[in-house]
Amino acid sequence: MADSGDRQRVLVTGGAGFIGSHLVDHLVNGNCHITVVDDMSTGRESNLDDARKRAPDAITVVHSDLAKWLETDGESARFDQIYHLAAAVGVRLVVEDPVRTIETNINQTFAVLRFAEEHNTPLLLASTSEVYGKGLKPTFSEEDDIVYGPTSRSRWSYACSKAIDEYLALAKFRGEGLPVTIARFFNTVGPRQVGQYGMVLPRFIDRALQGQPIEVYGTGKQSRCFCDVRDVVPALPKMLTNTSCHGRILNIGTTRQISIAELAELVKEELGSTSEIKLVPYEEAYTTGFEDLQVRVPDLARIREAINFNPEIKLEQTIRDIALTMTSKEVA
Repeated sequence: MADSGDRQRVLVTGGAGFIGSHLVDHLVNGNCHITVVDDMSTGRESNLDDARKRAPDAITVVHSDLAKWLETDGESARFDQIYHLAAAVGVRLVVEDPVRTIETNINQTFAVLRFAEEHNTPLLLASTSEVYGKGLKPTFSEEDDIVYGPTSRSRWSYACSKAIDEYLALAKFRGEGLPVTIARFFNTVGPRQVGQYGMVLPRFIDRALQGQPIEVYGTGKQSRCFCDVRDVVPALPKMLTNTSCHGRILNIGTTRQISIAELAELVKEELGSTSEIKLVPYEEAYTTGFEDLQVRVPDLARIREAINFNPEIKLEQTIRDIALTMTSKEVA
């Protein structure tokens, strides 16, 4: 570990992505030097512009496949903390390219866990509420049983791959004592998120700003809980440095529910849009036999007890901020 007067050396995998870049923004405010490793498949180097302007000497960006970098140039690197956010994300990407999803999520996680184990480096693993699969009840807690659909439905490949990531991480904790914490994200949203890979909120906002039909997949009655990334990222270092969180899974999100149809209406209202709302069957949006959960709400008791997590940013504010980011880019 670094001495008290030295900068903490931090590795953020997937650090040019949506959540990763916000985490980098947060970490540069501390006494850290951050190495970002990202293959830029879904990340964007421009996401790091703000952090680089504020602390140009505190960030090193490596454009590379993570597993390959760890075996070559990164093999001799040493870190005090690792945040592993590199992953294949987004429902559309998962459905259209399940092979990439499985290989990316499992291979990259195995590589970074092995690297962390060699140096006993504390590691936070980003997981997802998708791990809960179809779910057996509307509110999900970390020790709940899990049910997935058949392997013939590629929809569940992402959930299974992230579940394998969790199994690997917990096995490293139990067998080797690796200080690893798992964060299960529930629908994290905010500026820099894009709708290209199936993310619902930025897709709705983009359509509303352009006056195009807002397409709601399925019946629109399915509900989710959307938590602002700016509430989420400050919690991640707290989770990693709190030894009571090591070897544990913690849900992170908010418990405010909203149906997807209501979300579309809220986007219209907040942005003063005249867009119509159009229901699109799952078969047209994705593929025949696509399955989705009707309700997904996190039980936050564990994370509240551990770090007193209490998200504060309202969904209405998040919508306005995402829209402002999108319009600013158009002007630029």
